[in-house]
Amino acid sequence: MRIFDPHIHMTSRTTGDYEALYASGVRALVEPAFWLGQPRTSVGSFIDYFDSLLGWERFRAAQFGIRHHATIALNPKEANDPRCVPVLDELPRYLVKEGVVAVGEIGYDSMTPAEDAAFSRQLELAQEYSLPVMVHTPHREKLAGTHRTLDVVRESGAAPETVLVDHLNETNIEIVKDAGAWMGFSIYPDTKMDETRMVALLQRYGTERILVNSAADWGRSDPLKTRRTADAMLAAGFSDDDVEQVLWRNPVEFYGQSGQLILDPIPGFDESGFPDPGAGFEGNSVLRGARA
Repeated sequence: MRIFDPHIHMTSRTTGDYEALYASGVRALVEPAFWLGQPRTSVGSFIDYFDSLLGWERFRAAQFGIRHHATIALNPKEANDPRCVPVLDELPRYLVKEGVVAVGEIGYDSMTPAEDAAFSRQLELAQEYSLPVMVHTPHREKLAGTHRTLDVVRESGAAPETVLVDHLNETNIEIVKDAGAWMGFSIYPDTKMDETRMVALLQRYGTERILVNSAADWGRSDPLKTRRTADAMLAAGFSDDDVEQVLWRNPVEFYGQSGQLILDPIPGFDESGFPDPGAGFEGNSVLRGARA
């Protein structure tokens, strides 16, 4: 089974999580730029973070046999902080870097005028740099936020097939489907969605234009929720091909619009799963001492 997790925050995870992901079938992932849990105080902290996503984190994933890609953006929550907004001027130089497959996460947190401005500008950047977009729907007033999201997307002129509207649930899937956009679902242990509800939605709405992710951020989450969803699909009677479509071909098709996906096996990767003892990044390695 091949799995592509289209939204997972590996900066928040351990090397043990990478090992578990590889063992569960994950061979590729996308890590969206997002809020780190406490406010950033300067644009410089974004720059260091973006550099880490495209450098160290990509190296770290490769050491465990997984192709790492990223999306870059000013996230909706921090769009409300005047200290953070100037990072919008820095985004263009990152949107042309190798492995950047979308602009995201963008969209809404509290649906403020500041979020409107950041959302619209980043939709413009996505079209200018021929990238798809990953849109975050708000945790509160989700249905109203999704309607507003789709209105702004239409006003921007972005093609629906280049837009992934994420963190959906039973209340807003139909309006996103009817809009022609891609539908994203984050599977969590306690909130948003679980694998049982996800299977029910797949049974009702089919497998086209649906992406399933684990998100797996710094809160209570599970990086193996993509695999657990795949197993739940099979248990419910879905075919191996259905699973392959939802958990591999769909994310490949969506992010493939960027022209930046790299999915071939990692040269020199030890299939036993042990990192290359001679590999390093800026003088650092994922290993701690010599192998016994």
